[in-house]
Amino acid sequence: MSTPTEPSDHRHSPTTGVSVETLSDIDLGPEVEGMDGLQLRLRRVTMAPGAIFGPIHDHVGRPGVVYVLEGTITDLRDGSATDYGPGLGWPEDHTTEHWLENRGRVPAVEVSIDIVDLRT
Repeated sequence: MSTPTEPSDHRHSPTTGVSVETLSDIDLGPEVEGMDGLQLRLRRVTMAPGAIFGPIHDHVGRPGVVYVLEGTITDLRDGSATDYGPGLGWPEDHTTEHWLENRGRVPAVEVSIDIVDLRT
């Protein structure tokens, strides 16, 4: 279950304390008609304690889903903050405008799957 927490004002802060590793990707053009130039991507994101994944950004044209493996990640959007721990996740669609923080004392690890437009 996700837990509401207090929002912060790091919306304009750059990404710090975050490492991103692409685990796999596949060109969707040969797989699905009409998907030329799009890629399905799987990444592991590790956020050190105090890390910020910012600044605030949207997911227009880059939908995805996130699943937390370890630690707790705070998703900040729409003036609220929600904590997600292991086994929880969230969608990132065209209405998403957010940034992420690790407010905990241990690293937080997520996997994310998204569709990337390679034509832009």
